Amino acid sequence: MSNSTLPSPITRRSALTFAGGAGAALFFPGCRTIPDGEGSGSLRPPRLPWSTVFKGEAKFRQLCDRARRENWASLPIGKRTATVGKALCGTPYVNYTLEIDDRIESPSVNFDGLDCWTFYEASLAMARLVKNPPSQWTREGLLHYIEMERYRGGQCDGTYVSRMHHLEEVFSDNEKRGLGKNVTASLGGQRLSRRVKYMDTSTAIRNSRYLRNDTSMVPRMTRIEHYISTLPVYYIPKSRVASIESKLQDGDVLAIVSTWHASYTSHVGLALRDGSTCRFMHATSSRSKGRQCIVDGRISQYLREKSSNAGLIVFRPGEAPLIG
Repeated sequence: MSNSTLPSPITRRSALTFAGGAGAALFFPGCRTIPDGEGSGSLRPPRLPWSTVFKGEAKFRQLCDRARRENWASLPIGKRTATVGKALCGTPYVNYTLEIDDRIESPSVNFDGLDCWTFYEASLAMARLVKNPPSQWTREGLLHYIEMERYRGGQCDGTYVSRMHHLEEVFSDNEKRGLGKNVTASLGGQRLSRRVKYMDTSTAIRNSRYLRNDTSMVPRMTRIEHYISTLPVYYIPKSRVASIESKLQDGDVLAIVSTWHASYTSHVGLALRDGSTCRFMHATSSRSKGRQCIVDGRISQYLREKSSNAGLIVFRPGEAPLIG
């Protein structure tokens, strides 16, 4: 989440001038159709240098070696994701790792430093990658799965508006494409409605390298946030989370709902089964917890630690298409 002291949503995503200039039409969520030839089987070179978009290659190779030795591919997707997450524990917490350029948007990963969102993204992308034959365990392959989860419709078109900034939209978009299921309502979650409004704040502009360089993106993000406000969102109040812990599965994406009125979530991590309970695995900025990726205590206990924690959203990732 942001280093700001405001109870802001998880918005460490970058911004960039929309292709075609100021007169181009706004790209609305859910409207893009993927041209033939693009998608799960198409690997493309990055728009920026490898040294910019792919950091921590030694760590990546270590993960590949462990995946091969321990046959991670044989595990179900949830267990596989949790296994990668545990292997990433100890990685330093570093924020704003996606602020990689003043203009150009490109899928990227940084195994040398992760924040809460990139921790779960990297874990899930790696889990999906190792289901492929080892010959596909490449930088291009990993960024392919990062792109699939991170960008609207699974495609980065080089612009800010193709990247999703709010977990509610990520979960909705990924579910529509068959990449998982938001199970919150089925776990007894209740409806929550808010007017999402963050990207036009001075805090968002100050913290984003891209927005600082092109404030014309702000009204476009406002329109996207208006769309996000129309999405149906369910959450499990924190007082009820202990009663459903036994139903959470390894690798579930656990999004922490905030009490802040202008957004939904403030933190995110992964579920890790521990007998009849579930522990919270996440990248924490807390100095008392080491500012690193950790396996924390029970998710129900974590929620009780802060009065600003309102509850939980649970997204269950599924398998993704293999690389063609």
